[in-house]
Amino acid sequence: MSAIRVENLTKRFGDTVALDDVSFEISEGEFTVVLGISGSGKSTLLRCINGLTTPTDGRVIVDDEPVTSHRNDVAMVFQQHNIIGGMSAYSNALSGALGRTDFTRSLLRFNDREDKLQALEALEMVGLLDEAEQRAGRMSGGQQQRVGIARALVQEPRILLADEPVASLDPGSAQTVMQYLRGAAEQEDLTTMISLHQVNLARQFGERFIGLADGEVVFDGYRDDLTFDVIDKLYGGINMEEFLGGGDSDTTVAQ
Repeated sequence: MSAIRVENLTKRFGDTVALDDVSFEISEGEFTVVLGISGSGKSTLLRCINGLTTPTDGRVIVDDEPVTSHRNDVAMVFQQHNIIGGMSAYSNALSGALGRTDFTRSLLRFNDREDKLQALEALEMVGLLDEAEQRAGRMSGGQQQRVGIARALVQEPRILLADEPVASLDPGSAQTVMQYLRGAAEQEDLTTMISLHQVNLARQFGERFIGLADGEVVFDGYRDDLTFDVIDKLYGGINMEEFLGGGDSDTTVAQ
């Protein structure tokens, strides 16, 4: 059964075409990586699926319902973390319950016991339970991103989106974040779409791959199909060492 269905999706910003007649389906529980250079349409695609951006033409259907606005059951992990540095990791994670809890009650920690337990469980899922009371602003970039993942999990999503979640991290931290992200998706049986630019990292953790170039889908397939010819079509003319970085040293691109 399809969890996400994208039908003839087009998004224009003035004269710029960010997405051009994009169509595909994502099955329930599938872990999909969206590949492409900066400006290829990856972020716009995820924001349309999350209801944060309105398409010019076409539509996105989640669980057989057209997406017309932001949905609480579709959570987003952002590249720049979007967490509050002055709050603890626990409070940031707990803010994922805002969609079902009054803001003032949440700010004063008057959340339901179930929400509080869920925040602690989410932090444990991303390896940060011992750091629950640490101020997020004092944490490393990788830890902050894991707090962002915990917050998304507390939102109780059916679908998890992540927009370049490791782009600003060193290779070791990127590996750690991806391990926890993939592990959480599997444990919670979440349909997941994540945009990445590091091909080897994508191959290490992804199942399905959608490649965008100039707003169009130029590849839709699985790991064995992600050949150098496909990568050249996606990243041709770009320094390939940059895009092959961040993965396990034993993970190589199919030739």
